[in-house]
Amino acid sequence: MKFTPILIALTVASLTGCATHPQTQTDPFEPFNRSMYGFNNALDKAILKPVAQGYNKAVPDTGKTLVSNFFSNLDDVIVTANDLLQFKFKQAFSDGMRVLVNSTVGVGGLIDVASMNLDKHNEDFGQTLGYWGVGSGPYLVLPFLGSSTIRDGLGDLGDSQVSVISNTKNVPTRNALYLTKGIKRRAQLLESESLLDGAVIDRYAFIRDAYLQRRESLVYDGNPPEELFDDATDPASTEAPEAAKP
Repeated sequence: MKFTPILIALTVASLTGCATHPQTQTDPFEPFNRSMYGFNNALDKAILKPVAQGYNKAVPDTGKTLVSNFFSNLDDVIVTANDLLQFKFKQAFSDGMRVLVNSTVGVGGLIDVASMNLDKHNEDFGQTLGYWGVGSGPYLVLPFLGSSTIRDGLGDLGDSQVSVISNTKNVPTRNALYLTKGIKRRAQLLESESLLDGAVIDRYAFIRDAYLQRRESLVYDGNPPEELFDDATDPASTEAPEAAKP
């Protein structure tokens, strides 16, 4: 799923205690989404979470850092491409240099040497579409992948065109990379996930609202217009936000 431990920590206090949210225009597929959420949650409890817990126990902290750095470096290729599509040329130069430095001096990205001088950014094609004025569309829970929107689903397809993993020709290697990245990502959520334990909340609505808020924040580089958050507790108003300006 596309939400982070930091996001959970920042939003749990404001959302704890909420009852179920009414179906909104941002979630017209709520019955389907809740069913798919239930499927994904059952799969997570049966397989993904135990595997992630085993990964945390078996792999030392140094090893987990190397794995995280490796996939972060691969992601920087996608980030750089989307920097260019958003005409953020200074940022594109920085992110492109990160890939070059970490892929060489950083031993194939295992060591994040570039962070000593170059900031890491977060861009994807879903954000690029939002930057140029494409509305998010309805919230959508995808099988296995979790939270998304119509725009972000299309964005994932766009990112796959430049993704190093999806363009890896050797199928066993490609599948191993996808699997390892998924386990790494799930393991990173384990500690912060405990913040939700025992909280009297509708977890589906919590994850939906947190996801939509974070995606809008990313589109506007952390500075969304205030009116986006003036519509009660609905993180994405019924009208699509204006494009972020260059």
